[in-house]
Amino acid sequence: MNLSDAINAVNRVRDIINSHNTWRRRETINLIPSENVMSPLAEYFYINDMMGRYAEGTIGNRYYQGVKYVDEMEAYLVDLMSKLFHASYVDVRPISGTVANMAAYLTLAKGGKIAAVPRQCGGHISHDEVGAPGALGLKVIHLPCDEENFSINVDLAAKVIREEKPQLVILGASLYLFPHPVKELAQVAHENGAYLMHDSAHVLGLIAGGQFPNSLNEGADLMTSSTHKTFPGPQGGVIFTNNESIFKNIQRSVFPQLTSNYHLHRYASTAITAIEMMAFGEAYAYQIRLNARKLAEELSKYGIPVVAEARGFTETHQVVFDASKFGGGAKVAQLLEDGGIIVNKNMLPWDRSAVKPSGIRMGVQEMTRVGMGTQEMAEIASFMKAMLIDGKEPSTIRDKVKEFKAQYTEVKYGFKLSDVGIKCDCLPLNY
Repeated sequence: MNLSDAINAVNRVRDIINSHNTWRRRETINLIPSENVMSPLAEYFYINDMMGRYAEGTIGNRYYQGVKYVDEMEAYLVDLMSKLFHASYVDVRPISGTVANMAAYLTLAKGGKIAAVPRQCGGHISHDEVGAPGALGLKVIHLPCDEENFSINVDLAAKVIREEKPQLVILGASLYLFPHPVKELAQVAHENGAYLMHDSAHVLGLIAGGQFPNSLNEGADLMTSSTHKTFPGPQGGVIFTNNESIFKNIQRSVFPQLTSNYHLHRYASTAITAIEMMAFGEAYAYQIRLNARKLAEELSKYGIPVVAEARGFTETHQVVFDASKFGGGAKVAQLLEDGGIIVNKNMLPWDRSAVKPSGIRMGVQEMTRVGMGTQEMAEIASFMKAMLIDGKEPSTIRDKVKEFKAQYTEVKYGFKLSDVGIKCDCLPLNY
């Protein structure tokens, strides 16, 4: 490739990224429950020299030289996360929530049996035999659902645990509307020689803000999570526990068994996000819950069949509706994207296919972070009604959505660069 062709290729990369940034941040309403945006300050610190470095091992006990500031950064991040989530031991090295889960499986159920929430009832693929447990040779027993209340049937789940005797019981979910019965099932698990793990990936920010139970306080032996959903940091994973023995063993599972490089550059951004959650997390998490309930109520008012109405629709950031009468989850997800609203199809308890599910799953955490409140949730519901109930062509709604979203491009509940005296027009898209 000559220099001219190389420059053209670089420009192509730039154009794709600029188009993506503009479309997703300025022109569309993003309601994917597993996504969020970092603050400008967190994004600023994301690109740093640690990006290309290695630090195999643990703080103070590395297999590489040149890591004195990596140790300092990791130790500071661990301290922040420990304080924020009231955990005695924290491992921030997993590069994703799935890797954090795998470390737990290797530590507490190696080659054995786990009990988890099935995908139809909201369980994540990393809890299922088609995902990480299957790759590790684990047998997965499903915990019975309470379909009406979108939770776990405590009595039947206890029966399964007593009969099947898994080494590890997993609560937490990908479709997550209400707290799982951690306290009740932790007692059953412990009585039958099992550990209980809570996958808090979707609700970590709500826990930080005091709007969702901290499972460690309810008897969970450990809590795993990603760091980029309601907790609005960079993509990564984390493990929390108050059990020193579990922690020491799980550290060996993270390295050398599952990772070598920990993507060290993300530590700084994760630390900034933890500080932001300490400063703004309570107000942020509270508004998320208000917004989710309002979106659900407005959609239901229009005749869109939001699930779990009897329980008040939701106690998290998520809102879910049955799209069967509109053609199913896949069709509706594409229809709404054509109109500028990004959601995702999702299995509901009565579904049998993950490819053609009947559900639509949404989350309000990103739109809350850019300053939307309950009034804006009502407006979003009206856009969806226009397409789903009134039959308006998505192309006629798209420009309205774009005009609406253009008012909400600045991250709230976080820091600007100017807040700490940084003057830089260096981010790929200014807020």
